Amino acid sequence: MNTLPVWAEIIVAALLVGGAGFALVGSWGLAKFSDILKRLHGPSKATTLGVGCVLIASALAFALQGEPSLHELLITLFLFITAPVSAHLIVQAALRLDPGLRPPAPRPRGVDRRDARR
Repeated sequence: MNTLPVWAEIIVAALLVGGAGFALVGSWGLAKFSDILKRLHGPSKATTLGVGCVLIASALAFALQGEPSLHELLITLFLFITAPVSAHLIVQAALRLDPGLRPPAPRPRGVDRRDARR
């Protein structure tokens, strides 16, 4: 078993701790936010970044040991492609089930309420 240099161990450890922190914050956001649109930000943003950091740490550790692996890069690619698509589909389904979640349309600039009544 090959050991990593100290600088590489520090980088890998920082990526692992950072990834775990992002995953924790994303999971906490999923549990604590009130509605579906707010809850979606936890897993789609922070948790994706957390898993990405863990995968980059794994790829770096294996590459520096002389055993480069394509698995981590493929998992990261598929994760970064599928997470936004699935989040978009969840939002579309939520808006279809409850149209009241849709924000109000903005008023045009320069139009005052008094002018709109005339």
